[in-house]
Amino acid sequence: MTEFLASAWWLIVALGILVTFHELGHYLAARWCGVKVLRFSVGFGKPIWMRTDRHGTEWAVAPIPLGGYVRMLGEHELADRAEEVSDAERSQAHGSKTVGQRMLIAFAGPLANFILCIALLWAMFVIGRPDYAPVVGQAQAAAAQAGLRPGDTLVAVGERATPTWTEASMALVTAAVDRGQVPVTIRGADGIETTRRMDFSRLPLGADLGRIFQEVGIRPRHFKDPPAIVGEVVADGASQGAIRVGDRILSINGTAVRAWADIAALVKQAGAEGQARVELERDGRRLAVEVTPRPDPAQKDVWLLGIRGAETPDAPMDVVLRYGPLEAVPMALRETKYQTVQLFAMVQRAFSGLVRAQDTVSGPIGIAQAANAYAGKGLAWYISMLALLSLSLAVLNLLPIPVLDGGALLYYLIELVKGSPLSERAMAAGQYVGLALILGLMGLAFYNDFLRLIG
Repeated sequence: MTEFLASAWWLIVALGILVTFHELGHYLAARWCGVKVLRFSVGFGKPIWMRTDRHGTEWAVAPIPLGGYVRMLGEHELADRAEEVSDAERSQAHGSKTVGQRMLIAFAGPLANFILCIALLWAMFVIGRPDYAPVVGQAQAAAAQAGLRPGDTLVAVGERATPTWTEASMALVTAAVDRGQVPVTIRGADGIETTRRMDFSRLPLGADLGRIFQEVGIRPRHFKDPPAIVGEVVADGASQGAIRVGDRILSINGTAVRAWADIAALVKQAGAEGQARVELERDGRRLAVEVTPRPDPAQKDVWLLGIRGAETPDAPMDVVLRYGPLEAVPMALRETKYQTVQLFAMVQRAFSGLVRAQDTVSGPIGIAQAANAYAGKGLAWYISMLALLSLSLAVLNLLPIPVLDGGALLYYLIELVKGSPLSERAMAAGQYVGLALILGLMGLAFYNDFLRLIG
């Protein structure tokens, strides 16, 4: 329950910041173009707080924190219905402005999110984001074939510098998703830099991100397998009465258990045989117990002992990604450009089948969980997440889909070319199509969240 409330809180904070800046972009552009703004609302629904400024704009906060809006005078009025705006306010109506001005107002919202992304990344670099050094702990699969060895430090993946494990891991996964070959610059223990070439061309299409990361084959130095210590015995499970909390599993059917990750395969084998002889250490004594594994009703070919591992603390982070205030400016611009390219590329990969849609789209639940996780790592991590969400919001809103800012820009572009606005019927049809697309995207996002919760 505590985690749910924390996730909800950090989601509300994130959406509040992002929506406010987005709508502020529309508001400032509208005022600059001489359009009267009737209401600036953060959230949807009946306002729980509202005040009116000297320009007649209502500033409101509403209880549904999933968006916001700026309502402008005559914003949805067509030329043949212009009489609905009074003559006294005609010059302040949105519909009375030139196509260029209306395009500027529509574009200003995504632009504000781009600017916010740059500002947040700058703040993250100045504050300093703690992370792990990109040092290889174990090399398998593609990494081993490329000649990477334990102790090697990843300096760059392709043209992407990798000062921390976060940059290195994301660059490697991206290269693996593209199923190509990528040069990897490493610095060995002797300090000499060399370039290796990792080949992901044999990775099957449609693989999930977990499988893709396995094919990369790099286990970082900071990753330690949790020890095989029991943290919980499931009530009415297979091990109740035989295994206790705090027991260390030493072997199963004679095969040594070095870490918790070894247990699943051994239990599966024991389940097929019908019995598991578990040797364990309890209070300094070694003893053996007989346990009958039970099939997992939710997963095929999975057998359970009815135990869960003890929680182990994460290894302490050993590097900090930090730049001075001046140096952070070009770094923030460069990172924004890189992440923008990656966002569009990821959409292309999803449509081409290189990556599954469920690995690229998250809904409110997934975003809330990520917000809580990032907030738990510290201010700089949370700021970095806000920056990427702001960038995602900007890119999403620029898609040429009616009901989004990109759809409005498309309408204005057509008006600019043909010399007159689209008919009310055409605009209404576009709105219905756009709404259907957005609802479909939202349905996919909630479906993906549901799958992750089950997983």
